[in-house]
Parts: sequence; structure tokens; C-alpha cells
Amino acid sequence: MNKTFARAVATALIPCMTLASVPLTAQAGIVSTEQAMVTPAGQADRDRVSAFLARDDVRAALVQQGVNTDDAIARVQAMSDAEVAELAQRVDLAPAGAGVVGVLFTVFLILLVTDILGFTKVYPFTRPIR
Repeated sequence: MNKTFARAVATALIPCMTLASVPLTAQAGIVSTEQAMVTPAGQADRDRVSAFLARDDVRAALVQQGVNTDDAIARVQAMSDAEVAELAQRVDLAPAGAGVVGVLFTVFLILLVTDILGFTKVYPFTRPIR
């Protein structure tokens, strides 16, 4: 039994060690200044949502719902690009002042879900599932 196991391990290790010795190649190209200076779309969306959350009326509405605005901005910075893009689209589509409640509700839901999942601790009334 020991010989069979050792033979099986040796048979599996021979191709692994042979492939491990093959050198890997890397390719690089020249990047122009224009390409290097382009801000990723995700960062532009983050800046737009952060600027929205920094407005006085939005800050007042967040505080009224019991959310610290600095925590909300920090959470926006920690969101994935897809989440930030969706939130930025909602901010852009909302007429001036009319969509504040919808955006705040979206931020509230995202923060609530992340609290329940244990990623953040914004609301004292939640318990993480971890």
C-alpha cells in the first residue's frame, strides 16, 4: 500500500516539477501620458457620490436618519465599482432635491446590508451574521 501511494505521488509530481521549471514571460508596453492620466470611471463616480453626500442638505438628512456622514462617505469609498456606478446614476437622474430621499434610502440599505454581513458597524441596532 505504501509503495502504491508513493508511486502515485511520484507520478503526479513529475509533470508538476517539469512544468514548474518552464520560465514565464512577461510583456510590457509603453504607456503614453494621456493614458496614464486618465481617471478610471469608478473613481469619477466615487467623487460624484462623495460630493453629493458632502452637501449640507444631504448631510442633514443623513444625520436625521442616524447615519454619520463621514461613515457614509467612507463606505462609498469601500464599495465596488458596480455599486458606486449605480449610486452615481441615481444621483445624476434625480431632479434637484426630488431624488434625495431615494438616494438616501439606497445608501441606508447598502449600509444596512453591509452591517448585517459584518463589513461595517454603522447602525447600533444590527447584529452581524458572522
